[in-house]
Amino acid sequence: MDNFNFDVAVIGAGHAGCEAALAAARLGMKTVIITINLDSIANMPCNPSIGGTAKGHLVREIDALGGEMAKVADKTKLQTRMLNLGKGPAVHSLRAQADRRAYQMEMKKRLEEQENLYIRQAEVKTVEKDDDLYVLTIHTGTKFTAKAVIISTGTYLEGKIIIGECSYSGGPDGLFPSNGLSESLEKLGVSMMRFKTGTPTRVHERSINFETLEKQYGDEEIVPFSFETEEKEENKVCCYVTYTNLETHKIIKDNLHRSPLFNGLIDGVGPRYCPSIEDKVVRFADKERHQVFIEPMGEGTHEMYLQGMSTSLPEDVQLSMLKTMEGLENVEIMRSAYAIEYDCCDPLQLNPTLEFREIKGLFGAGQFNGTSGYEEAAAQGLIAGINASMGILGKEMLVLDRSEAYIGVLIDDLVTKGTNEPYRMLTSRAEYRLLLRQDNADLRLTEKGHNIGLISDERYWKYLEKRKEIEAEIERIKATNIPPSKEINEFLEKKGSTPLSTGIKLAELIRRPELNYEELAPFDKNRPEMKKLHWQQAEIEIKYEGYIKRQYEQVEKFKKNEKKRIPENIDYSKVYGLRIEARQKLEKMRPESIGRASRISGVSPADIGVLLIYLATEVKNSES
Repeated sequence: MDNFNFDVAVIGAGHAGCEAALAAARLGMKTVIITINLDSIANMPCNPSIGGTAKGHLVREIDALGGEMAKVADKTKLQTRMLNLGKGPAVHSLRAQADRRAYQMEMKKRLEEQENLYIRQAEVKTVEKDDDLYVLTIHTGTKFTAKAVIISTGTYLEGKIIIGECSYSGGPDGLFPSNGLSESLEKLGVSMMRFKTGTPTRVHERSINFETLEKQYGDEEIVPFSFETEEKEENKVCCYVTYTNLETHKIIKDNLHRSPLFNGLIDGVGPRYCPSIEDKVVRFADKERHQVFIEPMGEGTHEMYLQGMSTSLPEDVQLSMLKTMEGLENVEIMRSAYAIEYDCCDPLQLNPTLEFREIKGLFGAGQFNGTSGYEEAAAQGLIAGINASMGILGKEMLVLDRSEAYIGVLIDDLVTKGTNEPYRMLTSRAEYRLLLRQDNADLRLTEKGHNIGLISDERYWKYLEKRKEIEAEIERIKATNIPPSKEINEFLEKKGSTPLSTGIKLAELIRRPELNYEELAPFDKNRPEMKKLHWQQAEIEIKYEGYIKRQYEQVEKFKKNEKKRIPENIDYSKVYGLRIEARQKLEKMRPESIGRASRISGVSPADIGVLLIYLATEVKNSES
């Protein structure tokens, strides 16, 4: 039965499952990944894109820790754009339109070629605990054993497809759902919730009048997701933009009584930041139009994706409203839009390691944990795969805090605040976002990835050289003096900047908001040759030095509370002065630090003050 005995079993092969399985296998664990259909590995049932605002940060962090998403996205991209360039560097985010099938096949190939990783097509019906082992029974009756299990089931658990008045049991993209596993997990002690998400219509390319649409080209200079990608490529496709209008909105409003979202047919809670078009029309009634992006599904297909048109309205209504939009007057629907309801766990049951607090060896990742998005899923999968392995090896598990990574913000939000809707990563969720930029993810996390064992020595040495180069350039800029001259004063006047009467440090010029490092290059005689990303990082560190210093001071205060540990055996009923709600929340969550306790919903600053006094008193009593 050796073929059925494993160290780590991963249930589900979406973006979370792929990262979890690869991480565990690379850390020496005999790993099996089980999925209902092998052709759905790394599927993109919604938009085939990777990255975007805040999500691009996650992809870069996954890469810095040794994950795979960034590399596969680079290899299969059709078009890339750096978003939010009109804003500060903290919110610059990379987004790539990917070839859907190419992405799937490339990730599947990497799983197939990974040592220690076994891939099985099957439906897991039950997960049971037998002493220190988990027993997984698949639909054929065959049993697998594992020391640790990672649940990454996406939207398959008790999946229900809803289109207008029609609803039926199903998974995404016409695949089978997973029925029965939810009940098994509840028997283990997992508390479940019901969420909803949706996907827009897919239409035939030949039915679109592109001549009347706004064109959206990719960036001239392609920036890769992975810090290891060296190949230079060109954008292969153009995307397009159209808009809804008052006629579109009238059709939607006239048919709200047929919308499952408003007539009670949908029970699950949907994503606030990716609402359906009918929800947008109702919530933003004053808006006369909404933007819709028309994007290709891949090079080998004529299917086009309508980003911004998620809906569960009946098919006849879908066709009618699409035909009111410019460029879509003769549209042909290939796949109808639909809503999907599914089971997921309450993430408040999880430790920051993504292991269930009360169920040792069981981990959750991805949409199973109440999130939305491929990138959020992949980030959690990577952490779950690492920590399942660390637990088996008896090593310290990886916990990233809010000051270290967007991944830390994501997981901390889930396990301390929970979520009552599909959670989406936003730059506004990160208090220290100027420190957690997407450009410096490798400088923040590569060392951790190397210490864990997912970053090779060769890549680590390159990282050390890069860091040394950037640090040396920052020091050089601070020491370089720029003398006044006719040329530079003419340049400064043209830029609306104060001319020089005496020499000035190059760093001071770079700090002027109207100037940048690249424009000042002709006046910097000793500037060394280096990669653009390297000097951009040096420029950011110089230009925003005051703000960065202030955030580091804030991080120090944050870390003090994170270091104030709460004893595992604390009896909150003995903490006099705690409000009942706070006592109940703290007892349920069992936070390991004052910092984490302070972020639990329902625990006030006054409660934290009471807890600090109690802990200080206990320390004094123990010392005496």
